[in-house]
Amino acid sequence: MSKALKRVLAAAIAASALVFCAAVPAGASDVSQAQQDLANQGQMLAELNCARCHSIKASGNSAAMGAPPMREFAQKWPLDALAEALAEGIVTGHPDMPEFVFTPDQISALMAFLETLAE
Repeated sequence: MSKALKRVLAAAIAASALVFCAAVPAGASDVSQAQQDLANQGQMLAELNCARCHSIKASGNSAAMGAPPMREFAQKWPLDALAEALAEGIVTGHPDMPEFVFTPDQISALMAFLETLAE
């Protein structure tokens, strides 16, 4: 094989490799971005439904006395159990907490948000 043909072949292989690498999805970064998007949706749900009583921030007290900050939820309850309770409707020992009805997608988003607070 001539040197010129080897160079052309090497250039073709290199170009093919670049095209292949560009076409392959990022994988973990896509999953990471999808998880972050889900957590952002969960944060919006928490702001709308929970923040009037529970702190949804990484620090600070809850607005309602005795309402645990959401960042402590993962320490107080297994998140799987909390997700199940949200699906069934949380029953509390006090009348001030309303019963919320969440869809499975909303529950997934809230759990993703709680995981970010627990980190």
